[in-house]
Amino acid sequence: MFSLKLPVNLLALALLLGSTGCAQATDTSQTRIPIAEIKTFSQVFALIKSDYVDPSSDKKLMDGAIAGMVSSLDPHSTYLSPKEWKEMQVFTNGKFGGLGIEVTPDHGLLRVVAPIDGTPAAKAGIKAGDLIIKINDKSVQGMGLQTAIDEMRGKPGSQVRLTLIRAHSATPLDLTLTRAIIKVQSVREQLLAPGIGYLRISQFQDNTGNAVRQALVQLRQENHGPLRGLILDLRNNPGGVLQAGVETADAFLNHGLIVYTKGRTSNSNMRFRAHGPDLIAGTPMVVLINGGTASAAEIVTGALKDNGRALILGSRSFGKGSVQSVIPLDNGGAVTLTTALYYTPAGCSIQGQGIVPNVAITPSNSEEKNIAAALLKESELPGALQAPDPCRKARPQYQIPEPPAPVAKPANPGAVKKSNDKIDPDHDFSLRMALDILQGKPVPVEEQGHVHDIVIPLPTDRAKDKTTSRTVKAA
Repeated sequence: MFSLKLPVNLLALALLLGSTGCAQATDTSQTRIPIAEIKTFSQVFALIKSDYVDPSSDKKLMDGAIAGMVSSLDPHSTYLSPKEWKEMQVFTNGKFGGLGIEVTPDHGLLRVVAPIDGTPAAKAGIKAGDLIIKINDKSVQGMGLQTAIDEMRGKPGSQVRLTLIRAHSATPLDLTLTRAIIKVQSVREQLLAPGIGYLRISQFQDNTGNAVRQALVQLRQENHGPLRGLILDLRNNPGGVLQAGVETADAFLNHGLIVYTKGRTSNSNMRFRAHGPDLIAGTPMVVLINGGTASAAEIVTGALKDNGRALILGSRSFGKGSVQSVIPLDNGGAVTLTTALYYTPAGCSIQGQGIVPNVAITPSNSEEKNIAAALLKESELPGALQAPDPCRKARPQYQIPEPPAPVAKPANPGAVKKSNDKIDPDHDFSLRMALDILQGKPVPVEEQGHVHDIVIPLPTDRAKDKTTSRTVKAA
């Protein structure tokens, strides 16, 4: 015969919840206390305390219960212990120890969203979409996200062994990486050609907005005058601090909506508008994106696209369009809770579908098309939120077929290798096309199975073009 043995404090909690539930019998189903579920939880808690093979502390069980409750909601809601909360604050400040890799859970394993430029992960050739199955020969299956991250982080100079599965690769890849202090330089700039600037943002940190402004000043100085065009590279940018993304978009807009959010509560509904000035007003822009462009990077892309400020080139972005509010707890930890969804100025939800480029770079053969299709998207994450959206049928206006890659292919062609490396458009097809478009050169566009060289028009400067309608439409 089973006997339910409750700790005194848990029994008191159950009794208190029970009496509260009776007093609030007239409340709606959204606010009522789930008495039956609380009793089941108490029963399981007591069973573990009394019968589990190893003794378990109350703190361990309660932390596990909280973590499980929050993580069951969606892939981005998490419980952070005091230690994890401190580590997260260090990460957003742009300095931490480890490999420099952005990962997300995927059916019990870890999927790479993007390697961070100039880090051990990027230098080792790790790519967006790679699936991590082992860390130091330990299976990732069932390890848990934070445990896996702790395994990859460690003393600078020490090594970690990763076993990866890459799409359409016959055998797993074994890589040995040397840990380093990851000092992320989120913004880099370079003149690609006379008058044409290149601005790379690898992720959005607290200081990214200011760094963008400084980089634009540097480009003007190097050019000895105003720019004639700018390429903003957001490929493999996993996002980061929302405010930094808003500040970056604001640097290229005189006015207009940048992004808005909608949630259940009134304080989750926010609108972010541009105040200007556009620091390169009148200068045409091309934004590069791919499947590793996520979150805050998608917000910037959507704002510049919908306001007609930039031409978007590449492939559909990741689709991470949910807002996480970080709520500190009394124990020194925090809860990262999804509280709203992002919408672009045209009213398009980013969540689950991403940003569709104006100009799509499409693989040229079936094998590369299959690899591109196999890359992880937000909509494929377990428990991912789906948002009803009228923009789901959006399609690129132009398609440029990418020629077959050469045999000697760089390990990570969509990212800057090192902070002191110069970008070479001749070895980066998307970048080459962006440069040609900005220079008014014809590019190979595929239409109905045939390729024609045409000049793709750039968005007009709405601040100067008085005849342009200011009504933002989905494209």
